[in-house]
Amino acid sequence: MSRIDLFREHLTEKRAVKIIAGIDNFDIENIKKVVMSAQNSGASAVDICAKPEIISEIREMTDMPIFVSSIVPSELVKAVELGADAIELGNFDALYKKGMSFSAEQVLSLVNETLELLGDTRTFFCVTIPGELPMNEQIELARKLETMGIDLIQTEGHYNASTQANGVRGLMERAELTLSNTIELSRNIDLPIMTATAINPTTAPFAFAAGASAIGCGSCINKTDSELSMIATAKSIVEIASRNALKVVELV
Repeated sequence: MSRIDLFREHLTEKRAVKIIAGIDNFDIENIKKVVMSAQNSGASAVDICAKPEIISEIREMTDMPIFVSSIVPSELVKAVELGADAIELGNFDALYKKGMSFSAEQVLSLVNETLELLGDTRTFFCVTIPGELPMNEQIELARKLETMGIDLIQTEGHYNASTQANGVRGLMERAELTLSNTIELSRNIDLPIMTATAINPTTAPFAFAAGASAIGCGSCINKTDSELSMIATAKSIVEIASRNALKVVELV
């Protein structure tokens, strides 16, 4: 079994958990801690930036499936050469803070360029659907990606409220858009969906209930103040995903 087959298996069982270090996180020591928390918790994969020296170092330290995220096709192809098991065009949420935005046409153009550069190299390919797009455009984009042979799409939110409620209400407000995007897309496409943005132990069950086969969890883990907290949070999320898989089996 290849490394990515583990993620595929969890995806089929609707319990895949991808721990995200961050597309713009170049702090190697923090990334290593995130990877160890993912590994020790039994997560399905870890997602890191496209910096070559970081990919090489992380590849040496773990046999976990590694996703590499970027919006630059040449970086994604290089990541495969360096040992990445999957590539992801996206994780745009972190880039919105820098004033960047992405249209459906831009996403399709970048996907096409990446596929052309990959040539005959078969690599697990995930694409993020920009959360700021109108829902009809998200569905149309997802359908086009499906016909192009993309393996997985990732939903996201784009929450801009200047104030956020405290406690559980605040967590739900932050995740509301990505959850609603997941519901709509799951009703309109056959591709598996990974829900990301504001997914944590509180919101993860709602992501699976919304139709996700996988979840992507980042800040709730990589921004904690200790390795112990990272591992504990990751384990909690993996346990939630495992319980969802059992529910799916019971329904079948």
